[in-house]
Amino acid sequence: MKKRVLSVLLTTALAASMLTACGGSSSASSSVSSDGKVLNIYCWNEEFKTRLTDHYPGYEAIDGTTGKIGEVTVKWNIKPNENNAYQNNLDETLLKQKDAAADDKIDLFLVEADYALKYVDTDYTVAVKDLGVTDADLANQYQYTKDIVTDSKGVLKGVSWQGCPGAMFYSREAAKEIFGTDDPAAIQEYVKDWDTFTATAADVAAAGYKMVSSVNDTYRVYSNNVTSKWVVDGKINIDDNIMNWVEDSKAMVDAGQAGTHDLWSTDWSAGFYPDGKVFCYFGPAWLINFSMAADTEGSIGYNGGWGATEGPQGFYWGGTWICGANGTDNADLIKDIMLKMTTDAELMKGIVIKDDDFVNNKPAMEAMAADTSYSSKILGGQNPLAMYCAGAEKIDLSNCSAYDQGCNEEFQKAMKNYFEGNATLEEAKELFYKGVTEKYPELTY
Repeated sequence: MKKRVLSVLLTTALAASMLTACGGSSSASSSVSSDGKVLNIYCWNEEFKTRLTDHYPGYEAIDGTTGKIGEVTVKWNIKPNENNAYQNNLDETLLKQKDAAADDKIDLFLVEADYALKYVDTDYTVAVKDLGVTDADLANQYQYTKDIVTDSKGVLKGVSWQGCPGAMFYSREAAKEIFGTDDPAAIQEYVKDWDTFTATAADVAAAGYKMVSSVNDTYRVYSNNVTSKWVVDGKINIDDNIMNWVEDSKAMVDAGQAGTHDLWSTDWSAGFYPDGKVFCYFGPAWLINFSMAADTEGSIGYNGGWGATEGPQGFYWGGTWICGANGTDNADLIKDIMLKMTTDAELMKGIVIKDDDFVNNKPAMEAMAADTSYSSKILGGQNPLAMYCAGAEKIDLSNCSAYDQGCNEEFQKAMKNYFEGNATLEEAKELFYKGVTEKYPELTY
């Protein structure tokens, strides 16, 4: 019964009902202290662990799942995102948080943009001000990174070291072969809007390349530029720009200009290498640096073979937010981690230099954008930070909702049947509605 309560009520941000069922109250005050001996961190991959290990002063690695910060033992509980394993594990453990032994309580956990509201709109997360982090401390952060983790009462519940404005990453060798140049400004003219982008796809295909590995590569660019929410007054709503993605994607698939591979699949990843013959991918800094085989010999990224330009529309993708868990006994340490990792300009510049990330400090990024000594090896010596800075300022979260993750996943899954000729458009829409209402039974269409 508790799992059902969590999966339905917490997912739809009905915090009051969920907390009542779990013996809590949606108006409960934060409970934190600072005498803990164990810091339990829950996350889905090694990214935050690597950032903390490499950059947080005094962190001492003991083994693959354990570290030390001063006298506090750090325990990493890492569950991958596949099949919702991370959230399921986190949810089950949070339900036990109130009665757990001090050394077993979750202290700090990470969330992504697509499901941040699921957690920040409950009392399982601590207001950052209750940890001692002030508005003044966070003044240099990009506003959208704060909006994502602000609850329905206007209370900030998390912080991030990242900004995730997106760009279009293109193969420089392919660009020179097809267009005679790999200059970012010149390439931008070939992809400056969707009509131009789809027209250019024909030239790219004629040269033997896919424009994108999969139509799912462009999905978030369209979905970040909608004018309405996925759910309006309890009814599922498909925005016009989402349907523009369907129309453009179907045309590209039918013309052989793009595949239908799932993101992260082997087929999708083939374009990270020259023989994969893919012209471009869309994503933020973390995608090209963390997910596109840049450390693997022979990849395009390893050889500095990508370029970056704005593409048809601005967008953002993902990011990772640090949340303090209600009931933590390591409030002071969590505060220090939040301040150092997300507000310390010099530490954050170190992340950019070492990890090619884009960090959540506006003055630091603007300074590095103008610094001719900084460049990205993966991007062939290009400095993309000015482009990222401009993109971060334009991010609009006014149409985000607690249903975004489920709706986005089910829509792409359903439309794959249409793109591959296994369903009509109307049949694919019905598959989408069926999938969403199974996840969120309270919705209609």
